[in-house]
Parts: sequence; C-alpha cells; structure tokens
Amino acid sequence: MDSLSRLRTLLLVLAALVLALPSSAQAPGRVAAIEVQGNQRIEADTIRSYMLVQPGEPADPDRLDRSLRALFATGLFRDVEVRPEGSRVIVRVVENPLVNRVGFEGNRRVTSEVLRGEVQLRARSVFTPAAAQADRQRILEIYARRGRFGATVEPKIIELDQNRVDVVFEITEGEVALVARINFVGNTNYSDSRLKEVVATREQAWYRLLSTSDNYDPDRLAFDRELLRRFYLRQGYADVEITGATAELAPDRSGFFLTYTINEGPRYRIANIDVTSTLRGLDPATVRGEIPVSVGDWYDGDAVERADNQLTEFLGARGFPFANVEPRVVRNRDARTVDLTFEISEGPRAYVERIEITGNTRTQDRVIRREFRLAEGDPLVVQQVRRSRDRIRSLGFFSDVQVNTQPGSAPDRMILNTQVTERATGEFTIGGGYSTDAGFLADLGLRERNLLGTGIDSRINLTLAQRRSQVDLSVTDPQFLERNLAAGADVFLVQRDLRDTSGYRERRAGFALRMGYEINERLRQSWSYSLVDRDIYDVDPNTSRFIREQEGRTLLSQISTTVTYDRRDSRIEPRSGYVIRGGVDFAGLGGDVDYVRFRGDAQYYIPFERMLGDPEYVLVLAAGGGYLAPYGDNDSRIVDRFFLGGENLRGFTLGGAGPRDVSTNDSLGGEVMWTTSAEFRFPLPVPAELGFIGRAFVDVGSLTGLPSSVNNSGCPPTFPNCVRDDASPRVGAGIGISWRSPIGLINIDLAQAVVKKSYDETQVFRLGFGTRF
Repeated sequence: MDSLSRLRTLLLVLAALVLALPSSAQAPGRVAAIEVQGNQRIEADTIRSYMLVQPGEPADPDRLDRSLRALFATGLFRDVEVRPEGSRVIVRVVENPLVNRVGFEGNRRVTSEVLRGEVQLRARSVFTPAAAQADRQRILEIYARRGRFGATVEPKIIELDQNRVDVVFEITEGEVALVARINFVGNTNYSDSRLKEVVATREQAWYRLLSTSDNYDPDRLAFDRELLRRFYLRQGYADVEITGATAELAPDRSGFFLTYTINEGPRYRIANIDVTSTLRGLDPATVRGEIPVSVGDWYDGDAVERADNQLTEFLGARGFPFANVEPRVVRNRDARTVDLTFEISEGPRAYVERIEITGNTRTQDRVIRREFRLAEGDPLVVQQVRRSRDRIRSLGFFSDVQVNTQPGSAPDRMILNTQVTERATGEFTIGGGYSTDAGFLADLGLRERNLLGTGIDSRINLTLAQRRSQVDLSVTDPQFLERNLAAGADVFLVQRDLRDTSGYRERRAGFALRMGYEINERLRQSWSYSLVDRDIYDVDPNTSRFIREQEGRTLLSQISTTVTYDRRDSRIEPRSGYVIRGGVDFAGLGGDVDYVRFRGDAQYYIPFERMLGDPEYVLVLAAGGGYLAPYGDNDSRIVDRFFLGGENLRGFTLGGAGPRDVSTNDSLGGEVMWTTSAEFRFPLPVPAELGFIGRAFVDVGSLTGLPSSVNNSGCPPTFPNCVRDDASPRVGAGIGISWRSPIGLINIDLAQAVVKKSYDETQVFRLGFGTRF
C-alpha cells in the first residue's frame, strides 16, 4: 500500500509540472501578415488601420472580433469577414456601393431642391440601408410639418455597374391633414366660439384656401396654450391653468381633433394697490400715479406687466437705473379679490462692458449700434435692452434679432451679444386698384430700404390713375451724420385731373428737402423745404371766373414744420392710445405765393375689449383743422386752399362741401376748415381670419373763407359767378366694411349727408381698393 501511495503521489506531481509548462498548442500564434481581399475603392492600408491586431502581435480571437465590429461600424462595407489562416489574417470585404445620384418622384408640394438639401445621401457618397431609411424618415417629417401625415416614402435602389447605385425616393404625398375640430373642456365663462378666436389654430373651412392656420402644427399647439393662458389672465382669472392640449389623428389620417383642457378658477378684482420701496431718496407715493391700473378693476396680468415696465422706466429716468420692480399678487379666494404690491428695491449693479454684433453679413455695424438705447459703460437696464432689440427689429432689415447677455471681465460687467439674421430689403412692386377719388390706378415701384447696408431708404415710384398720376424719387437717411437726425430729399411730378370738381387740371413739379429728429420716444419734429412749380391748365371755358383768373404757372417756395406726439399701441393697427400732430407751412421765401398755413389733427383710440370681449371693438375719435392766412398783396390760390368731402367728410364727394360757384357748380375751396369724426369699429359675425371689420361713423365738418375778390354772395343762382359760402357744419353718417383681403385693403362705405346745403354734392357709395404684389 505504501508503494502504491508513493506512486500515486509521484504521478500527481508530474502531472502538475506538465500543466505548469507553457504549451505551444494553447498559446495563440503571432500574425505574420494581414491580407485584404475584395476591396475595390478603399485602400488596403486604410482597412488595416481599423484592425486592432497588427503583424507581429498574437492573433487574439477577442481582438479579431472587435476588429470585425470596427470595420462594420465604418459604414463602408456591406459584408466583412475576418479569419486567421495559419500565420496570416484574412480580411475579406464587400464594399457598400457609391451613390450615383439621388432622385425624387411624386413630389409636387415640396420641390426636389428642398428635399435634396435635407437628405444625407449625396452623389458620390457611400450608400447604406440605414442612411436610406434615415432619409426616408426625414422626408416624412418634412411632409408632416406641412400637415401631410398620410404621406408615404419608399426608397428604390437601382444597381449600376462599377458598384454604383441610383437612389430614388418614390413619394405619395397624400392630402393635408387639416384640423377638423377644436374642442375645449372646462370652460364655463367663455364659449367655445369665443375661445376659438383666441387660439391661432383654426378649423378647416373652404375659405381658408390661402391660409395655413388650419394645418396641424405641434409648435402652434404649444403657442395656443400660452394664448389661452394670457387671455384668461387679462380677463381676471389669476388662477387659470391650461392643463392639457392634445391632438388626435383621425383613423383615416385625414384630420386632427384638438382638445384644450382648462381650469378657469375664480375671477378676481383688484382690492388694493400698494407701493413699497427700499431705495434711499424715493418716496413710494411719488410713483403711485405711474401705475396704469386702479382699485376695482378686474385683475389683468398684461396690465400688471405693463405697470412693471412703466415703473422701471420711470425710475430709470429719475436717477435709479438699477431699480428692480417686483409685483406681488396676494389672492383672497373667499372674496375673490387680489392685493397688488409693487416692491421696489435696489437690483444688482451691472454695466455694459461691450456690445458684440454677429450675423450682419450686409448691414453695417453702425446701423445696428445706433438703435441701441445703451452704450459701453452704461448701466445695464433690462427695459433698455428690450427696447433696443425692438428698435432693431423695427428696422425691417432682419428676419430674427436676439440680444443676450453674458458675463464680462468682472462680476459687474456684462457683454451684450446681438445676433441678427439678414433678410432681403429690396422691393419691386406692381400694384393696382380703384378709389372713388382717383379712379382706376396702377402702381409701379422700386425700393431698397437698406442701400448698400447703410440703412438709407431709396425708392422710385410711378402711379398712373384716371384722375391722378405721379412720379416720385425719394432718398432718406434715418441717421444723418450718425446723429438723431433723419434727412431726405424728394423729386416729384404730380398731375391731377380736377375737371369734375373745379373744372381744371393741375401739374406740380419740384423737389423737397426733409429733416426730422426725435425729442423723445414719443415726441418727434420734422422740417421740410419745398420748391414747386404749379401749373393750372386746360381750364374749362365754362368754369367759374374765379378759377379761370388763376390759370397759369406759379412758383411755391415753402418751409414747413410738423410736431407729432404719438402714444398709440401700434402705428399700423392701433387699438388704444392717441396721436396728436400740429404743423405750420410758411410760403414766401421767394416764389410767387405768400401765406402762412396752420394745420393739425388728432386721433384717440378707446378699446372696448374688456367690456365686450373682443379686441376689434374700438371707438376712434378724430378731429382736424386748418387755417390759411395769405399776407401781402396776394390772395389765396385754389391750389393752396382746403377742400372738404370724400375721405375727410364721408357722405359728400371730394370737394363737395364748402364754398362753391353755384352758377357753374365748381368747388372753390376754403381758407378755414375743421372736421370731427366718431367711428366705432366692430367684428362682423364671420370668422375673424377673413379680415372683415364693420364700421359705423358720424363725420362733422365745415369749410369757409374766400378772398374778398371772390365774395359774391347773396345773388340768385342764375346770376353769373354767384358764390355760396356758408360756414355752418355739414354732417355725414353711415356704415362701412373694411376687408383685409389677401390682395390688399378694401374699404366700402355707405353714407348719407344728414346735414347739408342745397348746393353741396353728396356721395352715397364710396370704394377704396389698392394692393401691391
């Protein structure tokens, strides 16, 4: 037994020693060479560079497998095989084909150029099935953004010689999936029809052929939620929540059903308004009058925001540039009231280190910098930054303007980064239309609003009409000599046919030099000098003697000034605020005419949105007047007098009211004129996006005053050159429709001359239409 035990032990020791010795059968052999097979375009060395095993290194199976995956990951090969053969490693590849061309078939709504710019596959690029599928998905997304969710895209591969392929995307565009219905859930105080006017998305309708508002757009859905929230906040619902906005595609993919879920909450009135301040030297009572909200008003989130901005501007102008205004709203849900407290404190001090501008490939830096309300070294005031951004946008030179801040070289230094995106500023316009005063007209214009990137506005315009034609060349530099000074010049030729009104034609040719400056953000003054050659010609032999006597040419040398104070919310479509203009014309610096003419007008806009629930309810009160005072030995001439009727007194023809030679029925104009007007604008019971606005108006005006040489009153109408001049007011009243049509603004008025004289000329129907395209 002992001998057997010793033998067993000896055998175990020998086995352990054998296992401990290195074995050539178990150790991987070293790679002598890497042989590449099947490659046509790609160099063998390029393929070897992706291998994790190199000649002289062990042929590790794990590293060979990882090399295989690395070659597949390049996207260059359709198939790859890596295997060891003796001391060699064989790499056999099948290359992906090259794209010969990329084509599109069936696309009519989206051009091939647009699609070609979106896909990844290009001519001479490597084709892979994954890239073709990614491009297919990208094309589907493009059509989905255009509302065509039923579109299908199928990539077809056409194999060519030399391992090339043509890739053709066969597209079936399908119909646009429009918004079939918009629903609201949770609205108890406002009807679905009212809320549909608030959101930007519209339900599909036959009359929306030229609009995309009924196309489903996910981004617009989020925008609609914000519009609904702000609408409720303006109406006093401080707790409103738009808890959901969902879109469901119909089973046949033909349309979407949108649903907005609203939690309105109670409506609040303002119970108390207070102002607190921690600023030294500021009495809170002094700023209380600057808050544009009052106790008892319905809470208005927009009004509170406006009050915040207004207070900040007020404090900045009075030596507190770093003042921070924080409105605090405390709700009393039982009483349904809110207490407003405007907390004024010292904000963090920061200064503008520098202003950087990027993206202006055409517009010069100075054109943008002069719109900033801040300069390097000024205190950084958020409202001034916002105003600067708005001023740059209002230039109209850029499609996008972003002004952001970033830290500067010190904690209290900030850099203003201004990024702009240029847009085309040249315009070539062809227009046409009809107006009751001018008749049919055609308009041709060429304009460059940013000449050579300098901000200079230059244009040439030609208007041809039945009763008025004009050629006008104009150039304006809004910042002449880099100062708050707009300067410009005009050269013009105007011809007017007034034979239906006063029995003559008129021609004016001359030039004008203009300049203007802003006194502040609201107040502006302008000056001009005009030198005009006027010619009264082609006078009807049967017209009034007082007109025939003025036949011929006169030279007008005139200097004018106008002051404008504008507090409207918008210069294009104002709905609140007012504007006041006053001016003086002085003629007599040379020339043949001597007079002083005073003129003025004002408009006041009163919104009724909060009372009637629609921003289109607006009352417009307007007034205007003028006084012509000749001096020296010259009487006033008909071309310088005022005329009443038409646009400034509806219900009467152009020049239909005021002094008249009743024996020839010719309007003579007057030296003293005043007008007033009250117009109530309201939405019509049609979808708002059609652009129809109703109007009801009353116009009152008077025109009087003639030279003593023309005074021939008190005569019978059959008496030659019998003049009637009655200063009593004329009144016209009526209704009208304004249509913001896709081809321009159309105004239609039906008016009745309620108070008139027997010799006045009236006009019931008035049409104005014009467009540019």
